[in-house]
Amino acid sequence: MTLKSHFPFLGETLNKPMLSRSNPWDLRGKVALITGGDRGIGRETTKLLHSMGASVAVNFRSSRERAEELKEELGERVEVFQADVSRREEVRAMVQGVVQRMGGVDVLVNNAGITGRMNLQEFREEEFKRMWEVNFLGVLHTSLEVIPHMIRRGGGSIVNVSSVAGLGTSVEGTTFYAVTKAAVISLTKRMALELGPHRIRVNAVAPGWIETDMTIGGRSREEIRAMEEFIEGRTMLRRAGTPADVAGVIAFLASEASSYVTGQVIVVDGGRLDFLTRGG
Repeated sequence: MTLKSHFPFLGETLNKPMLSRSNPWDLRGKVALITGGDRGIGRETTKLLHSMGASVAVNFRSSRERAEELKEELGERVEVFQADVSRREEVRAMVQGVVQRMGGVDVLVNNAGITGRMNLQEFREEEFKRMWEVNFLGVLHTSLEVIPHMIRRGGGSIVNVSSVAGLGTSVEGTTFYAVTKAAVISLTKRMALELGPHRIRVNAVAPGWIETDMTIGGRSREEIRAMEEFIEGRTMLRRAGTPADVAGVIAFLASEASSYVTGQVIVVDGGRLDFLTRGG
């Protein structure tokens, strides 16, 4: 599926922003910083926000070539910035660069993340530390650096990418990944509480299994199909998710279409059925 098939209102080209200033989806004049914006969900979000008129700062950790290719594909209003979000000093330099080159930050999408499989009896401390540093501290670091600039601009929108694992899916081997994503959900709600008076909205999306290079990396075609069948059998919609499925929800939360929405977690999982508890 393509972005245009998901969002036909985008018009003839993804590079042409929507024209109506009264349209709450119009992001012209806004600057969006997307961590991990060169791949997967981040890449599709970059394309969608750009099509809505935003100038987009694409963060990458290691693959400058992939980020530059995306910049070339989209053309104007795109800049790329290298930083490992787990390192506060790199994040600080990145945000300073975005502000200097692009004027500020109105939308922050904390998308960068990594995964790892281990259960309690397989606990590997260094692997968990790395997940914690990227998945949780990366969200915290980037938010802390961006918030003062949003306050000066009179508000903004922060969208944190969590996971249904953080809400309690019953998939073996995801215990410690789930811990990092649950922490993101808790942080989202506390940030929304503290930043509301500054007109900064903070929300999270919790994707289910989305087919990206992170989720299928290193797997054979047969293994990928087996995973898809596993997901298809555990969702109401009977299909696996795509990055565009999540990008649309992020775009909603980034735009004025969600101007009265904050402190929320929107699940994007096709209606997953395999949760540990049904408690609210």
